[in-house]
Formats: sequence, structure tokens, C-alpha cells
Amino acid sequence: MFGIKSIKFQPSEYAFKYRNGKIMKEGAGISFYYFAPKTSIVMVQIASSDCPFMFEEVTSDYQTVSVQGQITYRIVEPHKVIRLLDYTMAVRGGIHYYLSEDPQKISLRMSNLVRVLVKKHLENVRLADAVRESEPLAQSVLENMRASEEVNLLGIEIMSVTVLAVLPTKETSRALEAEIRERLLKKSDDALYERRNASIEQERGVKENEYNTEIAIENKRREVRQTQLDAEQAEMQKQNELEAERMDAQILLEEKRRALIDLVAENTKAEADARVYELRMMMQILEKVNIDVIKALAMVGMQPQALIANAFQSLAENAEKIGHLNITPDLMREMMAN
Repeated sequence: MFGIKSIKFQPSEYAFKYRNGKIMKEGAGISFYYFAPKTSIVMVQIASSDCPFMFEEVTSDYQTVSVQGQITYRIVEPHKVIRLLDYTMAVRGGIHYYLSEDPQKISLRMSNLVRVLVKKHLENVRLADAVRESEPLAQSVLENMRASEEVNLLGIEIMSVTVLAVLPTKETSRALEAEIRERLLKKSDDALYERRNASIEQERGVKENEYNTEIAIENKRREVRQTQLDAEQAEMQKQNELEAERMDAQILLEEKRRALIDLVAENTKAEADARVYELRMMMQILEKVNIDVIKALAMVGMQPQALIANAFQSLAENAEKIGHLNITPDLMREMMAN
């Protein structure tokens, strides 16, 4: 009515009320009345905004890749952005709208800046590394955007940069898949070879352990046999020493026995010589004595049997002188009894 209107903004909307080129009121989520013919309203969205992007760039090895991602930002200094872009609003039929397309240019500028930074990063990266380095790429773009003078002049805060995918072309992707497939197959073959080699090494180790065990057993047996031989040799040496000592003792005994025999022989010879000498002397004496006297002396102290035998011997010697001699058994018993 009469050009006086009211307007209300949300907390995520920062509004400026201009009249005659001067700011009369500003703030987030404010409301006010204004006289439409002389009042200008400027509103900046201070809530965070998402700006998706997708474009193709070339890596350092001249391979085309498609980069997909999203940048999240918000305007933290509305005063800066309204000096560079037109955020003036109008109301028609109760609907608020911007008088220019400048508010949509923020997303385009952010997307172009991301593309420039991605291109700068990919120019130094090979394809194989680019498809695996989405996180380093996002971190590099985020740091460079926060340091960008253009972003600071617009009063924008870069909240995050996300790189969803770095994809090569279909032909390149198939080539990479083939290369990776061959690499995986080679790794599989290498793993199989390593397993077989490890199995062979383990089997060889087991065989070596068995051979080493057999060698150790044979060495131990040889040591045992050598010990037995040494023990037998020592025993034989001991027996030889004992046998030598026994033979030495026997030789000494035989020498003593021989000495004894020689002594006994000398003594026997001496005794025999003494008897011979005695008999010789006696014979010399008896040669001068009458035989009858000798016989009579020999009969002295003789036993009756010896006397009888001597008597019969005399009878036999003088048998031609005896005419008749009768000797009965009774006579013999009587003679033997006496």
C-alpha cells in the first residue's frame, strides 16, 4: 500500500537494506519494512553450497582422464562479494528473485578455479598414478583454493574439496585393466613359483636335516666304535702288560728253579761224591778184612727173615755137600715165629 512493503529473511540469508546508496540495516535473518521506490535490497546466501564438477584433463603422459568431484563453500564476508557481484533482489507477486545472474557465477567461478588447479596437478602426474591419487589431488586443490586471491576477494571460505573419481577413457581403461590383469597373473605365477620354490626349499631343508641326522648318527657310531676300539686296545695293552709281567715272573721263577735244580744237582753230586768216597774208603778197609768176618758183622742185628734167607742162600751154595735135607712147613712156621 502506497509502496510500503515488508520482507523477512531466513537465518542463512544475510540481507542489506540500502536507501540513497547507504546501508540502513543489515544482518542475517532480519525483517523490516521498506519503501519500494527508494529502497534496494541485497541478499547473500551464507549457508554452505555444493558445486559439483566433471571435466576432462590430460596427464603428463598425454592420457585423457575424466575428473569428477564436488566443492563445498560458503560466503563468510558478504560485504566483499556484494562489491564485486550484483546480489540485488526484487519482489514480484510475493516472490523474491535476483535482478542479475551474478549469484550463479560463484559456482561457475569455483568450478573453473578447480579445473585450473586440477589441470596444473595432472600435468605432473602419470596416468597410472593419477587414477590412484584422488585424495592427494583433492588435498592439493583444497590448499590452493584456500590460498587463492580470487577466493579471498569474494569473501568465500572453501570448506572441502572431494574428488570422487579420476577415470581414464574406455580404451585406456581396458589397456590398464589388461596391464593390471597381466601383472596380477604374473604375481599369481610368481606366488605359485614362490610357493613351489618354498616347498622345494622346505623339502631340501628336510632332506638336509635327514642327511645331517644320518651323518651325525654315523659320526656318533664311529665315535662309539672308536671308543670301543680304544677300550679294547687299552684292555689288550693291559692284558699284554699283565702277560708280560706274568712271563717275567715265570721266567724269574724258572731261573730260580733252574738255579735250585743246579744247586740240587750240585748237592746231589756232592752227596754222591761223598758216598762214593765213603764206599771207596770202606772198600779199601774191607779189602783187608776176612770175608767171613764181614758176613758175621753183616748178620749182626739182622731180622729173622733176613737171617733165614741168608741161611738158605748158604745152603744153596753148599748144596753139593749136603746129602739130604728135609724142610717141612711146620719147621718153617717155627722158624718164622722165632
